[in-house]
Amino acid sequence: MKLIGSLTSPFVRKIRIVLAEKKIDYDLVLDSPWVEGNQVAALNPLGKVPVLVLEDASTLYDSRVIAEYLDSVAPNNRLIPASGRERINVKRWEALADGVLDAAVAAFLEARRPDGERSPSWIDRQHGKIAQALQVMSDELGEQPWCHGNNLSLADIAVGCALGYVSFRLPDIPWGEHHRNLAHLSEKLMQRSTFAETVPPPG
Repeated sequence: MKLIGSLTSPFVRKIRIVLAEKKIDYDLVLDSPWVEGNQVAALNPLGKVPVLVLEDASTLYDSRVIAEYLDSVAPNNRLIPASGRERINVKRWEALADGVLDAAVAAFLEARRPDGERSPSWIDRQHGKIAQALQVMSDELGEQPWCHGNNLSLADIAVGCALGYVSFRLPDIPWGEHHRNLAHLSEKLMQRSTFAETVPPPG
């Protein structure tokens, strides 16, 4: 099994954490759709990472699909409830966290465009989405130790990756000051080797 992706992609990080929490062996193949001559499009027609290449050479893409597949093939350390409202709740948390990532990536890329091509209003719109989503996360987490239930789930992994990416790419957003419960969750997650060992490198 091979995971195709970059060290800075938060969606790749999410899958690396899932693989580590599930104790699934794999090979990490570094590639990025932003690098000239990359092979990502040959594996995923959408030209995005992560891509999971299975033993039979078939591929899975989109982090939500990959995470669900990995949780289903390895019964240990289940990260997604099997069915019912609990399952939907975890998937809802994941969708919210992934939405933060989508907005953060869009804002980061727009800010890198040359003067005259950059749209401040577009960046502000993405920041607004992030702020609103973080407020909902904070409200729903409340004083709970985890996003869902009494143990780590995919909800916590997704939220932790979203918070980490906002700090990494949009450090001017002081989310930790505004949402102390999210900051405490992030600090707790960073005590796990699966999170600490997947922090993206500077740059």
